Amino acid sequence: MSSDILAMMLGVSTLLGAFGLFALLWGHKSGQFEDKHKFLDAALYDGEEELKDAVMMEKKREELERKRKKDESSIK
Repeated sequence: MSSDILAMMLGVSTLLGAFGLFALLWGHKSGQFEDKHKFLDAALYDGEEELKDAVMMEKKREELERKRKKDESSIK
């Protein structure tokens, strides 16, 4: 490869890396990566009833899946 092409590739990759670093620092400064309330809100709003509903829905899904597999095996 020509040294001119190598220098151009090095310059472009350095520029892209600097742009990525700038974007990362900007995101950190503006709070893009902070979600302080995510887990606290989940703990506050997920009550016992919601958890029971989730377990019940999971059991129904598993039951329907077993029934579907049974029906498919009886068709074959």
